[in-house]
Amino acid sequence: MAENSNHRHMRDDSAAPGAPAGQPSRAAGTDASPFDVISPDSPSLDPAAAAASGAAHAADPASGAPGGKKKRKKGNLVSNILIAVGVILLLVAAGIWGFSMWRYHEQDVQNKKLAAYATLGDGAPKIDWAALKAINPDIVGWLYVPGTVINYPVYQGSDNEWYLRHSATGEWIVGGQIFLDCENTKPGMVDQQSILYGHHLKDGSMFYPLFLLKDQEVFDATKTIWYVTEEHEYELEPLMAYFTHPEDQEVRRFQFTSEEEFHDYLRERLTHAVSKRADVDQAINNAKHVLTMSTCNYYDGYGRSELIAIPKDEAAGTAATQQQAAPAEAAAAAADVVADASAQEAQ
Repeated sequence: MAENSNHRHMRDDSAAPGAPAGQPSRAAGTDASPFDVISPDSPSLDPAAAAASGAAHAADPASGAPGGKKKRKKGNLVSNILIAVGVILLLVAAGIWGFSMWRYHEQDVQNKKLAAYATLGDGAPKIDWAALKAINPDIVGWLYVPGTVINYPVYQGSDNEWYLRHSATGEWIVGGQIFLDCENTKPGMVDQQSILYGHHLKDGSMFYPLFLLKDQEVFDATKTIWYVTEEHEYELEPLMAYFTHPEDQEVRRFQFTSEEEFHDYLRERLTHAVSKRADVDQAINNAKHVLTMSTCNYYDGYGRSELIAIPKDEAAGTAATQQQAAPAEAAAAAADVVADASAQEAQ
């Protein structure tokens, strides 16, 4: 019994084969201490387990092994590329914005140069027609709306394209010039409807203030629109503002077979109105001419804003009275001249 007990004791405490004498062996499946160093050549390490351990260590991105460094380098490269692309996009956006601002600056310089040929006062602007003709013989009129930035020369080309993007001196310019429809009779206000075109620029220039007449309050506050030609000064006031789409060919009607047809046309346009004068029906009945100012808008389903203005004397119904009175006054003046001549002969 004592011998068997000693044999068990020796078997339990015996070293594993190849271990130093007196050093106990580790039980199979027992985790090694993190401080243990095990040589791959050690007979106590299984070769297959060593290979698996080495592969796992190489694949660990947190380790300092070559595989982890390569992944970190790849991730850094992607991040740097994304940052560079972002910086480039910001620079491109800044360049586009700067270029756009420069274009608007060019337009402002051009507008101010031409505005110097108009002298503003309480009534119609006084225009230096000779100087404007020397710059560009296409000049036909001048448009001025008190209380707004609208104080521009009006040109008429052989088509409705050139002055969309060209200045009076022929350079490309973002806002072009205000121009009379190429099919209207020069210099405007001759046909029953004359149409002027102008851009609606986001810096508030050109026809932008007329676009704002879509609001009834702004419409009501706009009392006077001057259209001046070399021969006449037309004092107008807003009749209505309406929205339509670029394909609406009814906008471009200039002459009508009768005054009744003209009035019916205006009443049809009135059905699209977004703002109008309180006595619009009566004003339409008195209308003989209108000036329509056309610009773009950015509302879905539309694309065009149209402001129709009417001469103040026609809106009030005094134009016909004045026209009828003129021949009578002329006849009376002629009769006075004859009477004076007869009296002198009698003496």
